[in-house]
Amino acid sequence: MQDASQRTVPVLRRQNRSEVAQLSDARSSRRGGPAREADRTILAVEGLSLAFGGTVAFAEIDLSVKAHEIHAVIGPNGAGKSSLINAISGLYAPQAGRVRIGDASFARVPSRQLAALGVARTFQNLALFAGLSVRDNILSGLAGDRTAGLAAQLLGLPSARREAREHLARAAAVIELLELGSFAERRAGSLPYGIQKRVELARALVARPRLLLLDEPMAGMTATEKSEMSGFIRTARETYGTAIVLIEHDIGVVMRLSDRVTVLDHGRRIATGTPAEVQANPKVIAAYLGLESEDVADEDAA
Repeated sequence: MQDASQRTVPVLRRQNRSEVAQLSDARSSRRGGPAREADRTILAVEGLSLAFGGTVAFAEIDLSVKAHEIHAVIGPNGAGKSSLINAISGLYAPQAGRVRIGDASFARVPSRQLAALGVARTFQNLALFAGLSVRDNILSGLAGDRTAGLAAQLLGLPSARREAREHLARAAAVIELLELGSFAERRAGSLPYGIQKRVELARALVARPRLLLLDEPMAGMTATEKSEMSGFIRTARETYGTAIVLIEHDIGVVMRLSDRVTVLDHGRRIATGTPAEVQANPKVIAAYLGLESEDVADEDAA
């Protein structure tokens, strides 16, 4: 049976005026800087529910992510993790609930305006431009940040040249941060898988988002590559102050990397807490070990 997260994405509806106004407010709030955003809730998911026909992807999900926090979302296969990320980023339209990003609240997040909201994401499967260089792939992450019009770019006006220099400088900074210098001019499609995943992270980071959604950034990696990627994710958080939502199947990685963890099972949230709290939660143990609810109740009573 096809996983709900892989089904056809619904067509985007047109933004209404209230959403446009909220996007303007979101741009303004991003200028507050790290001090202003300290301890702020960057992302709040409130009673979010999504179903495809008669199949429930997830129901009544509540989730909050603080500024500078790494918040993992875990659960067995089919728990609704990727569908949740797709709803948060506006690719899916939930039937109930709201998503709040900073001060803007949406019944459906306008996916084409993620950059304006300060949000970037990666996907389970690589989505790089295989024929372009690593540098050009990373620069593509700034497409939504371009202000110079096409005419200005074609004519080489000062505003367009200045913007191009700024974008190159930002790409150079993230290339250095993720140690991609020796690959910068190589075609992305020619690189090993682990390096390509790092390029995808760089493309998401070049816009310096305040919220980064990582959908299985370490899938298919070796233990060494996972350790390196974990270090780069920490470095990104420390450098840019980015709040991160992480979906990852390697529980060891999750417990070492995350500040807080939310656990989904059969589309429901069953636990949220620190890694230690989640590891000790009987419902989480049951979900991963396949125990029946009666067995958990018996263990709690013992």
